[in-house]
Formats: sequence, structure tokens, C-alpha cells
Amino acid sequence: MHHRTYSRVSLVVATLIGSGAGLALVGGAAQIYAPSGWDAALALAGTAARMCMPSASSGAEAPFLAENSAAMDRMMSGMTVKPTGDVDADFSATMIPHHQGAIDMALAELRYGKNEQLRRIAQEIIVDQQQEIAAMRLALGQPLPPAAPAPTQVSPR
Repeated sequence: MHHRTYSRVSLVVATLIGSGAGLALVGGAAQIYAPSGWDAALALAGTAARMCMPSASSGAEAPFLAENSAAMDRMMSGMTVKPTGDVDADFSATMIPHHQGAIDMALAELRYGKNEQLRRIAQEIIVDQQQEIAAMRLALGQPLPPAAPAPTQVSPR
């Protein structure tokens, strides 16, 4: 089992976003708010994620930002599902694109990132999230995609 150390602030923000609550900086002070409804929570998550993406970037970072933004857009689109009345199916229908988004973003880190610690974490994310996607599909009796090695060794573009 791998243990990672996170700052208390990171855990609070992750908990808030994971619960559908949000964090906004207003006049330099953080304000926490919780939207009502699943659509509002998804919109908030997308907005929060995009707050981390600068609108202008250095030329060297532009390919990473473009790839990461595309991954976020695919993830957010994939997570927008109409409820079916089956909690398990709905949970999986939203979590599988969420996990795939994490894989896609980790691949971008492997392609463009330089920090070896972060690249190793990205590799772990890819393997862990692929396993969780497979476990969710198996739990629902869905077919698995064809076997393929985890793409943890990516050549820079």
C-alpha cells in the first residue's frame, strides 16, 4: 500500500469538492458554499478545475495545458448522465469517466512533466484508476475492454 502525504488544506479542498461543495476566493478570503443539485455540483467541479488553468501560458506549457483541458472537458462531459433509478449503475456511469479523466491527466503529466516524484505518482494513478474502472465494470457485469498494458511509459510529444 502506498501512503502519500497531503497538506491539511489539500485534504479540506478535496473533501469539499468531492462532497459537491465549493471554495471561492472573494476579496482574498476563502468562502465555502454548497450548491444544490447534481448538475450544480458538476458545474462547480469543472469551474474549480479550470480556475487552476491559466488563460495564457508559456509556449513550452501550452501543449500540456491543451491536453489537460481536453481531458477535463471529456471527463466533465462523460460525468453528465441522466439518472436511471439504479444507484449502482449511476455511480459507475459517473465514476468511470472521472477515473478515465484522472488517467488522461496523468498521461499528460508523463508526457510533459519533469518532476520524477510527480511522474511516479502519475504512473500510480494510471494503474490504480484502470483497476478501479475494471472492478466497477465487473461488479455491474459489464464487459471489460481488451487487455492492454497500462500506459505508464509515455514518450514526450
